[in-house]
Amino acid sequence: MELRQLEYFVAVVEERSFTRAAERERVAQPAVSAQIQRLERQVGQPLLARSSRDVRLTQAGLALLPHARAALAAVRDAQAAVDEVAHLVRGSVAIGTVTSHPVNVAGLIAAFHAEHPAVEITLGTDNSDALLTMLADGRLDVAIVSIGVDEEPPGLDYVVITDEALDAAVAPGHRLSRRKTLSLAQLCEFPLISLPVGTGLRSRLDSACAAAGVRPRISFEATSPVELAELARHGLGVAVLPQSMARSRSDLHALRLAPELRGRLVWAWRRDATSPAARLLSERARAVINAPEQGAGRPG
Repeated sequence: MELRQLEYFVAVVEERSFTRAAERERVAQPAVSAQIQRLERQVGQPLLARSSRDVRLTQAGLALLPHARAALAAVRDAQAAVDEVAHLVRGSVAIGTVTSHPVNVAGLIAAFHAEHPAVEITLGTDNSDALLTMLADGRLDVAIVSIGVDEEPPGLDYVVITDEALDAAVAPGHRLSRRKTLSLAQLCEFPLISLPVGTGLRSRLDSACAAAGVRPRISFEATSPVELAELARHGLGVAVLPQSMARSRSDLHALRLAPELRGRLVWAWRRDATSPAARLLSERARAVINAPEQGAGRPG
């Protein structure tokens, strides 16, 4: 049983696709298939059930998976121990972010790369729910995500980037433009403009409405708060926006929501992370986030 076979096996399981696993491992897809077949011959059982839509674990595959992950983690830990003796940081760090945040991630990566050129860094974007799932199962090392003010994601540590209220926002000519506050029940009487399901802002809205016994009427969705503001500016409905954005635009009228909705953007990492590279990157990120010039941002 070779480490490469276990690595390909774990990649196929996590990606649920031989093609995506090959892209992740940067090899040709037939190479992944061949190594998985060799592994199945060695253990004497099929490990994966293949279909035209996806790939699923068999009972034998389910039994092997935690041991495969443990073996790969042990190899990474052994290499990290040797690297620490040699004062060399290498390996890889996978970063995920929401689409809208105030952290200069490119600058952070550039500064880190200058000090640790042997570390391979990948960066991707997704919604908060997906990013939290990828953090939990180890596909990401760190992520910028949106969480509720009373939310404590299990198994994660984090530092707060922003903590901000959410406002309703309408075009100046809208019939709500003379009001200053709006209850959730009143908000739900109007067509709403919001981020999609899975984002932090949408989760705050849906949870608050459910607690109040009302249901939001989502008429338009967009992938960033800036797009929400533009849709509201054109009179297409009531946008739910970070307060800093709703109140900084002269082409929108902001209304305070009652009860108040708040969201936090956080830099999160796995509490049990053993990668020296991921730990060092998070230390640098925390220093940047806590610097006075970091400034306010917007929950995505």
